[in-house]
Amino acid sequence: MSTLKPEINSVDHIQGDDAASIAIVEFGDYQCPYCGDAYPIMKEIEETFGHQIRFVFRHFPLANAHEFAFPAAIAAEAAGLQGKFWEMHDALYENQYRLNGELFDELAETIGLDLEQFQQDSAAEEIKRKIEDDFDSGVRSGVNGTPSFYVNGTKFDGGASDLYQMLKESAE
Repeated sequence: MSTLKPEINSVDHIQGDDAASIAIVEFGDYQCPYCGDAYPIMKEIEETFGHQIRFVFRHFPLANAHEFAFPAAIAAEAAGLQGKFWEMHDALYENQYRLNGELFDELAETIGLDLEQFQQDSAAEEIKRKIEDDFDSGVRSGVNGTPSFYVNGTKFDGGASDLYQMLKESAE
């Protein structure tokens, strides 16, 4: 059974209550069609289970297969430096069908980022390092595709809809 390495920590992007009983970590790729399919289901899980859920997103860009996966992760991290990681995360998935090099600045403007700052931050070495650290964490945790989910530190074998079903059953 694969476990999450390292555990959820201060460098992670976290949504939800620190006291939540269920921590879900998703390793995702913004260009992966399966991650795109999982995105609305994860939103639904967060809405349905509210304070019971703590949601963490770690980058796992499959750069060999997806040309814009790494640049999209950079865009999310650069937005994060302006306190808008989750807004960019959502915007990237909601516009996945038109991912290209021009899209990032457009989304940055749409979510209200300082564009000049966003462009500067996008070139920062520490952003690339954060994405690579997330990717290494995925490799060490046994991720073999995206999306991959870890529930309370243990790899969940199944997709987002299986996860939703499992959570609904355990809540009953």
